[in-house]
Amino acid sequence: MSSRSGRGSFGLVGAASATLLLLYPRAAHAEAAAAIDKGDTAWVLICSALVLLMTAPGLALFYGGMVRQKNALATLMQSFVVLCLVSIQWVLFGYSLAFGPDKGGLLGGLEFAGLRGVGAAPNAAYAATIPHQAFMLFQMMFAAITPALITGAFAERKKFSAFVLFALLWTTLVYDPLAHWVWGDGGFLRKLGALDFAGGTVVHISSGVSALTCAIVIGKRKGYGQKPMPPHNLPLTVIGAGLLWFGWFGFNAGSALEASGVAVNAFVTTNTAAASAALAWMAAEWMSRGKPTVLGMASGAVAGLVAVTPACGFVRPLAAIAIGGVAGALCYAACNLKARLGYDDSLDVVGVHGVGGTWGALATGLFASVAVNAAGADGLLAGNPAQLWKQLAAIGATIALAVPVTFGILKLVDALLGLRVTAEDEMTGLDLSQHSESAYALGGPPLGEHVLPPSRAGAVDAPAALREVRSS
Repeated sequence: MSSRSGRGSFGLVGAASATLLLLYPRAAHAEAAAAIDKGDTAWVLICSALVLLMTAPGLALFYGGMVRQKNALATLMQSFVVLCLVSIQWVLFGYSLAFGPDKGGLLGGLEFAGLRGVGAAPNAAYAATIPHQAFMLFQMMFAAITPALITGAFAERKKFSAFVLFALLWTTLVYDPLAHWVWGDGGFLRKLGALDFAGGTVVHISSGVSALTCAIVIGKRKGYGQKPMPPHNLPLTVIGAGLLWFGWFGFNAGSALEASGVAVNAFVTTNTAAASAALAWMAAEWMSRGKPTVLGMASGAVAGLVAVTPACGFVRPLAAIAIGGVAGALCYAACNLKARLGYDDSLDVVGVHGVGGTWGALATGLFASVAVNAAGADGLLAGNPAQLWKQLAAIGATIALAVPVTFGILKLVDALLGLRVTAEDEMTGLDLSQHSESAYALGGPPLGEHVLPPSRAGAVDAPAALREVRSS
């Protein structure tokens, strides 16, 4: 039974369909067409488009506004190229590795390579009422956004050529196997009973711990901790956060794979957790720094969306308030801890996605209830402490795969192409050095250079930084 959709296999109907396919192809085609629900199919197609919107323009603008002006286009380009690159990889072999026939619980086979056998008929192991190709398309959008999330950790300093190779290898060697473990038919974490409705482990923990690995291996930006590196255009970031919130309804509610009560519950819990986390982040920042910031509110909303992702189809709205509230305060603290720990995670991928995703996976083991989704399981608070251990096992397995494989990919790419741009190119900015373009044609001083937001300013003391700028 699929933990995502709440619907099981066809059973006798599936067996009959298989027999018809062998004996009476036309009758089998009619049987498959009759099994497709037009409402479910339309819902999944719309949600696929919403998840695409999250990558470009949503994440692109969210990250693009937070970097310095000289790196704005390069940051947008990274999200855009990942969407294109993974779209082709997924059709050629990525989908097959993730969702193809199981090979020992660890990987899918290549039977679906080139989308061979992935057509209009439903695949009962994944979604009984939509075309197999619609399911493939929806999963493609998840595969595309995940490596794009990692780009925030090494923003403003990685070679574009190195990034393209890294994204392709990481998607193939980390994302595809992990998606099979958690969601693939026969995947060992799925068989274990770990719950991940829409990607807490597969998307957020994997990208978060991989981002930490990247930040450590690639190293800090030139001048990090010694001079201000403020966001150049916060309105872009807020627009991006709004698009992420909007698209996340497709990300989470679409993971029901049908227009159902479970989808509605996921929609409600997604919105509830995002709002709760934004308010919690704002409160934590207000108390610790004296003023709330727009960047903090936007970041808090994203932290809540991250945390509720694995739980949204298994928990009630009141639980979503708790999940979001803890995520807002916890991720705020994590983002402010990086300066003490000495790594340069440029746009706080580790603090938001790594920490938020881990909390969300654990919270699923606490708050899940079969009263919400019969395809799930009860959590600790519903009398099933074993579920919490299963969630911990899934978190551990994700980290055990993502960290060493990401490290190996980085070392390989560094040996082949070099990971970082030169010091001169970094000073010039990636827009010009990597793409020979500029984000803003108008002259004048760089936007935002004289404003250092009190939130997420890294190791730089805001008043001291402002005095330095004014004295210069």
